[in-house]
Amino acid sequence: MTTIPANLQAVRDRVAVACAAAGRNPAEVLLLAVSKTHPFATLREAAACGQRAFGESYVQEAMTKMGALADLGLEWHFIGPLQSNKTRPVAESFDWVHGVDRLKIAERLSAQRPAGRPPLNVCVEVNLSGEASKAGCAPSEAAGLCRAVAGLPNLKLRGLMAIPEPTEESAAARRRFAALRELRDAINRNGLGLDTLSMGMSHDLEAAIMEGATIVRVGTAIFGGRQ
Repeated sequence: MTTIPANLQAVRDRVAVACAAAGRNPAEVLLLAVSKTHPFATLREAAACGQRAFGESYVQEAMTKMGALADLGLEWHFIGPLQSNKTRPVAESFDWVHGVDRLKIAERLSAQRPAGRPPLNVCVEVNLSGEASKAGCAPSEAAGLCRAVAGLPNLKLRGLMAIPEPTEESAAARRRFAALRELRDAINRNGLGLDTLSMGMSHDLEAAIMEGATIVRVGTAIFGGRQ
């Protein structure tokens, strides 16, 4: 018997408990099901349990899934590193992009967004810990990049995204998520209205919610390990 319904409910319960502890409304936190590498049938089963937002990192795989699941009216988020030569299908088909870390990518997404579609929701990715293996702009560059992205047509700058270094210590995780929240708040004090913090995954979503996450990206806790 499948565990997707039980897993989804368990994650929703975790979100609700974390929101209660933080004095927040669970409706403020979007659960993004990270479905990369998982088959159509698994996504369809999650959708049958009420899950609407799905995150994908591989363009061709995502495009195939979108075609196969077009009847469900799902919301699609691109959450992986995005190369210049892959921006067109993302601009044409996705609802959100979480990993904009340089202006060139944003400019291409803006230019390639079809006129008939609503603006593409965009988060600027920040590399909080300066890890060479991770994408994202430096925190010191985030405000400038946000201002530039906000000025592009066909995009709607929503907020910031980060994947901090993993840690088993809750206090350390909260400090890292707090740094992204504080960066968002500083950018907003200079005239931008960012409303989104995309942060927190299966192992640390509680710490992220305590520090203001509005989107948590959960894959393993819903779908299990990668297929």
